[in-house]
Amino acid sequence: MKGRRGNSEGTITQRKDGRWEARVSLPNGKRKSYYGKSQKEVQKLLLQARKDVEAGLPIADDRQTVAQYFEHWLEMIRHRVKDTGYMTYKRNLNKHILPELGNIVLSKLTVQQIQRLYNKKIEDGLAPASVHNIHTIIHAGLDYAVRLSLLQRNISDLVQKPRHQRTRFVTLKEDQVQIFLETVRLHRLAALYLLALATGMREGELLGLCWEDVDFPTEIVEVKRSLQFSLGKFKRILGEPKTSNAVRRIALPATVLVALKRHKQLQDEEKRISGELWDGPYDLVFTNTIGRPIHNTWLIRDFHSLLASCGLPQIRFHDLRHTAATLLLRRGVNPKIVSEMLGHANIAITLDVYSHVTPDMQESAAKIMDQIVKRGE
Repeated sequence: MKGRRGNSEGTITQRKDGRWEARVSLPNGKRKSYYGKSQKEVQKLLLQARKDVEAGLPIADDRQTVAQYFEHWLEMIRHRVKDTGYMTYKRNLNKHILPELGNIVLSKLTVQQIQRLYNKKIEDGLAPASVHNIHTIIHAGLDYAVRLSLLQRNISDLVQKPRHQRTRFVTLKEDQVQIFLETVRLHRLAALYLLALATGMREGELLGLCWEDVDFPTEIVEVKRSLQFSLGKFKRILGEPKTSNAVRRIALPATVLVALKRHKQLQDEEKRISGELWDGPYDLVFTNTIGRPIHNTWLIRDFHSLLASCGLPQIRFHDLRHTAATLLLRRGVNPKIVSEMLGHANIAITLDVYSHVTPDMQESAAKIMDQIVKRGE
């Protein structure tokens, strides 16, 4: 077998079958081989492998499984995404992806295997939107594998991913909103539910609201933080809102200002009664009875209990946000104003999400135009 030594960190030889082989020493003492049809081809592979070793990057391993790779990928993204995002990725991997694909060697993963996973999840009754989320995770993970030269291409690009279907939501009608608000009028968190309906603020934004964010003289609330889970801990941390556009200022109706002032008085009394037991490091607007952040699962249970008590549909808490937007649009409020209030990136998102309101807006526009035209007759 004819060959030559490239340098102390790798060798290139020509095999008896005519192919060329490049071998490189790994930090763990093992050696990795690359094969090609020409010397130039394996030289390129050897050079890239040496660069990866020097940079501390993992070297492609023909035996590395999908599970082993995605474990590394999860650690890589851990501090690049929000805690809630990280936990969502981990949950989907452990529950849906790895049980089906985990034992497959990464380099041997095929389009057909990923496609079977998606089809199986749909057949098992998983919502298309959830399967679409699974695809997003697989695609992101394989993209990183391509960047590391562990794969030549992202094969998930070739998979027929499920069509992303927007989650259907149910909103309360105006008379139902009045029934709900009357039911919660004497509730300890009446101001929270009123603020949710009046501003369309997200659950995390409401629970992360601090008193310094509420400007009573100017009648403005600043949305600039959100209450988020902390990895591995049973406590909450204040973090940035969902997107940069979510940082916004919202004008408050007079009824909401009155409710917030009443809530502040109630909280001050709870603080006085609790004494040294009061534990409110963030000075949150909405807390439990000793100043600690409210757990979102508790809030959801409380919300559903209130809906049941007044005979209203069991909608999601997030549907209060949709209710606020829908009612404002139907009342003729400019979609641009509604978009800014919700913190959407642009007005197109608002018009897309609330496209069901568009026919009502067109009907109103037609009536207005009819009045204009009649005046000219």
